[in-house]
Amino acid sequence: MSQPPEVAGNPYGAELAAAKKAVSLAARLCQRVQREILQSDVQLKKNRTPVTVADYGSQVLISLVLKMELPSHSFSMIAEEDSEDLRNDGAQEILSHITNLVNETIVSDGSYEILLSKDDVLTAIDSGKSKGGPSGRHWICDPVDGTKGFIRGEQYAVVLGLLDEGKVVLGVLGCPNLPLISSGKQNSGSSDNLVGSLFSATIGCGAEVEAIEGSKPEKISVCSISNPIDASFFESYEARHSMRHLTSSIAKKLGVQAPPVRMDSQAKYGALARGDGAIFMRIPHLGYKETVWDNAAGSIVVTEAGGMVKDASGNDLDFSKGRYVVRDRGIIATNKYLMPLVLKAVQEVMKEEQHGA
Repeated sequence: MSQPPEVAGNPYGAELAAAKKAVSLAARLCQRVQREILQSDVQLKKNRTPVTVADYGSQVLISLVLKMELPSHSFSMIAEEDSEDLRNDGAQEILSHITNLVNETIVSDGSYEILLSKDDVLTAIDSGKSKGGPSGRHWICDPVDGTKGFIRGEQYAVVLGLLDEGKVVLGVLGCPNLPLISSGKQNSGSSDNLVGSLFSATIGCGAEVEAIEGSKPEKISVCSISNPIDASFFESYEARHSMRHLTSSIAKKLGVQAPPVRMDSQAKYGALARGDGAIFMRIPHLGYKETVWDNAAGSIVVTEAGGMVKDASGNDLDFSKGRYVVRDRGIIATNKYLMPLVLKAVQEVMKEEQHGA
């Protein structure tokens, strides 16, 4: 029996095929919820960040598909959500809603003859409680990255990566609201352009994009801009995710002319990987802890597209220490030509900030 084309020549081919299927199916549920979103579908977690029925449903589907498609593999997943809030007596209605959404998505897809109970849903959500670490294989999942963008009807991403012996070896970004072909207006779709991009990358095999509904994958690469004057940069839509006065000062020091493109989620990594912009900067407030699920899949998509992802000191991001990224402050993603210039500007501006303080 011949191997699927994604397996041929790719040591993680089976995992990539499973990850793409999982993200695509989860994205289908998210698209439905975003079209119909009700205030009752949104809750606040203990840390005051929002969570929706799509976050939970997406995580359930990703867990289910990975287990169904890779039955012989031991399963470990680091994921953002847990079931604690759904186990309260007052959460039965929303739990029923999530269970129905998941089952309707499974039935409409037709791949599996299975229906989940409410207990199955809670168990699947909690399969994301792995601590990760430097040994073994661990999936890294953010079921809806950019939940606030999702609630606003704008950019978000369904994100899945694979950590193998402490190294990210695979990443998939499902970006349902990102045009398949760059329109020059990265934060909005155009009527004559198919919307919904699925980015994927496996270590040593490059990065690709295809339609989230399925199409022939196309190889992608970061831009080749070497002069910052010609560069545009991405930053987080949410002001609390990055210190904008610092990123503005860095851009000014570099001579960047274009205004920042502000976008929720790791859709920024995907857009950067295919050359929609040249630089992504994230300089959070001191003490902010960066999670692995916010960066793992996006970082490998960028690096396999020929780019670089570093912290503010120029070090690679370390995803092997558990649920948080060990790094110096800040995340910078760009091409190999601009990285030395951006790092120099970042370090100068941060030094100036310290002296000013």
